[in-house]
Amino acid sequence: MRRVRIPGWLLFVAFIVVSLVEIFVLIQVGQVIGPWWTILLLVADSILGTWLVKREGARSWEALRVALQTGRMPARELADAGLILIGGTLMLTPGFVSDILGIVLILPVTRPVARRLLTRVVSSRLLGPMGGPGSPGASGGAPGDARRPGPGPAGPVVRGEVVDDD
Repeated sequence: MRRVRIPGWLLFVAFIVVSLVEIFVLIQVGQVIGPWWTILLLVADSILGTWLVKREGARSWEALRVALQTGRMPARELADAGLILIGGTLMLTPGFVSDILGIVLILPVTRPVARRLLTRVVSSRLLGPMGGPGSPGASGGAPGDARRPGPGPAGPVVRGEVVDDD
């Protein structure tokens, strides 16, 4: 599978553009409500983010624990935990744009949209362009088949026995 490599200059430009947008928004808000209210709003925003991350992180941890105890694959719970972690990091960075994105990733009302986007990105990275259902390489258990991952019928087969030590 071919990895997509993002050029370093593109990342540099993205960080510069995001920083400039954050500074621009901070200046605009500061001009409308004043510098002290802007600082107070940023501090309150960080406190709200800390509280949200703590609350949603605890819920996510409990859901992960329950999924593991019941023997269910915790894909949704792990995705939620990752989104909460990223959202919390964004909430702790100063700036209103990153705070809004962080809130979208943390709140349980908006997180499913971010989870679907994350699932789509991860699936496309894991399965690749030929691995999706209906693609030329996806029929009959071929490599990249979402229904039966593995080397396919012509690949190596390891026969074995499952031993339960309980």
